[in-house]
Amino acid sequence: MSRSAVRTMVSYNAGRAARLVGSLTADQRAMPSFLIVGAQRGGTTSLFKALLQHPSFVPPRMRKGVHYFDVAYGNGQSWYLGHFPRRTQLEARSRRIGAPVITGEASPYYMWHPAVPGRIAADVPGVKLVALLRDPVERAYSGYAHEFARGFETEPFERALELEPSRLAGEREKLLADPAYGSHAMQHLAHAGRGEYVDQLLTLEAAVGRDRLMVLDSSDYFADPKPVFAQLCAFLGIPDAPDVTHDRYNARRRSTMSPELEARLRERYAPYDKRLVDWLGWTPSWCRDGSQRGAHGAAQSSDVPSPRPSNDQLAADRLSPGGRA
Repeated sequence: MSRSAVRTMVSYNAGRAARLVGSLTADQRAMPSFLIVGAQRGGTTSLFKALLQHPSFVPPRMRKGVHYFDVAYGNGQSWYLGHFPRRTQLEARSRRIGAPVITGEASPYYMWHPAVPGRIAADVPGVKLVALLRDPVERAYSGYAHEFARGFETEPFERALELEPSRLAGEREKLLADPAYGSHAMQHLAHAGRGEYVDQLLTLEAAVGRDRLMVLDSSDYFADPKPVFAQLCAFLGIPDAPDVTHDRYNARRRSTMSPELEARLRERYAPYDKRLVDWLGWTPSWCRDGSQRGAHGAAQSSDVPSPRPSNDQLAADRLSPGGRA
């Protein structure tokens, strides 16, 4: 095993021990004020990294996303709360900086997992949800490249899209029927389905209400992050932090999608995007004129394909909490 894999394993075990201690003091822990629920490959890591610089935000232990409501729900709420800081820590910092201090997490599978909205509504009433949306065509290809590089996907992109309906058949129903069920296909192989945003947002709205759900455009955020970040801060009830730096994280190198396949995907998403525009009341970047469409993802799509990682890298990825995003 490589040194990198050993370090990952040590970190993983240390995290488990810390969360055990945290779960024993769950009654002293702060509830999350917000959850970044998706979309996967939509810029959630970059947004979370920006929040980490904000003095009014204290992150959960060890990781960006706890993944409680999707893949770890059976661990119980004490386990979940054990990831978050003590309320006294937030109160002390709030007194020091003279502003509210909050905690929260970012788990991009939350938006796509069909059982998550109901679980969130039941377990963290009042929590605010943030969805960061990317051009669904670019998101599909980026999501595919992400899963392929990690070893969860093995087929070429076009073949994976052809297989997706059969791979996902019955999986949503199983996830809703059995809280202990885990779906490899829903989590790792739903490259196109995750971009059908409007139905996911409608489900979230039904669970928590429209006023507790903020939708941001990924391309707008990366093109001009400060005003978008200011809107997010206002929604979360914390002061703006104009000195925060904004960078892109977790970009993967990949080949260019063929124009023919891109056209088919745009045709597929057209009815979903039309309903999305109606629901949002504003037009996302990829539905505007062609010069703006896909601004966030296009810069990555001209890169060369990524080499498949080594077995040690794959093992480390699966052990790391980030492997669940």
